[in-house]
Amino acid sequence: MKKLILLPLMLFAFGLAPSIAQSIDDEITLIQAAFGKDKKMLIDAYMDLPESVSQSFWNVYQEYESERQVIGRERIKIINDYLEGYQSMGEEEADLLASLTLKNDLALSKLHAKYYKKFKKATSALDAAKFMQVDSYIHNTIRNAMQQELPFIGEY
Repeated sequence: MKKLILLPLMLFAFGLAPSIAQSIDDEITLIQAAFGKDKKMLIDAYMDLPESVSQSFWNVYQEYESERQVIGRERIKIINDYLEGYQSMGEEEADLLASLTLKNDLALSKLHAKYYKKFKKATSALDAAKFMQVDSYIHNTIRNAMQQELPFIGEY
């Protein structure tokens, strides 16, 4: 299953900046729209839910994705700001970067905790855990691929 998920994720992670977009917000909207469809297909294939809980799961999933996309949008903006200023980063900029990144990580963790309960109620503890596992795998794979491409602070 990991191989099935990895290819689309890598394509997404390395194609982050569609050239037709006019601003970072436009780029993020395009990325999230394209990736959202692919992610949903991957999750559907992995979850293989019975009809009896499928609709409930997808209703919760839509709510989750709406909230997660806000957090994802902020993460992309943090990365974009970093890329625009990492070569001349000072103490204040580094502190702000670290604070925003930690806040973003915490927001995603809180979202997972909140929605684990909702997925468990809509399906089962096993299905909720299964979703959290695949969702974390997807996001960690993307983060890892992006991190490998980002320069370190002070690296020119």
